[in-house]
Amino acid sequence: MMYKKIISVGVLIILTAFTTHVFAHGVDESTKAFLLGNDGVAFIPFLYIGAKHMITGYDHLLFLVGVIFFLYRPKEVLIYVSFFTIGHSVTLLYGVLSDISINPYLIDAIIALSIVYKGFDNLGGFKQLFGFQPNTKAAVLIFGLFHGFGLATKLQEFEFNREGLLTNIIGFNIGVEVGQFIALTFVLILITLWRKYDSFKRFSTLTNTLLIAAGFVLIGYQLTGYFTS
Repeated sequence: MMYKKIISVGVLIILTAFTTHVFAHGVDESTKAFLLGNDGVAFIPFLYIGAKHMITGYDHLLFLVGVIFFLYRPKEVLIYVSFFTIGHSVTLLYGVLSDISINPYLIDAIIALSIVYKGFDNLGGFKQLFGFQPNTKAAVLIFGLFHGFGLATKLQEFEFNREGLLTNIIGFNIGVEVGQFIALTFVLILITLWRKYDSFKRFSTLTNTLLIAAGFVLIGYQLTGYFTS
């Protein structure tokens, strides 16, 4: 009984922690200094920065928690995560290499909207309110494209040297995948353990409601930044 409560509370704490640390998300001073001062190829440092950014990227991780929450088979998890990976890899590479950027507040608001969408979808909101179910794989791919533009926009803020840019961005993207793998492995283990108990069904509605709430908090924060900046 105690183990069951620990798992249940653990998942809820992780979800709310991502929200309460909203203002801490971003690039720390040491990373910022490196990006601004880097000159030439730095594959390993960019790989590390990509992994670090993904592990601390609460918005990306909250969306992925929603994506895998009701996926029980490893094959399904792999398929959906692959759609997300393809989406954000394409726009990350294209955005940086083609120097295409979007207002960081607006793109992060769209990313936050993806969290609201997935929580609402997990609760069956589309069928209940609108009588239809969107293609979930297509939605994950499309939102993955926006997540990639978000990553690209954050990198472009530093206007670092373009020498060795392709190699560095590939390293950053691989790092993002490594960070994503590490974070998802931990989340999958926790959710898989939680599914063995009745509390998973009882708290699934609350958990996805928290996802929606977190998404709206992030949307409000980003739009406030957009209109006040």
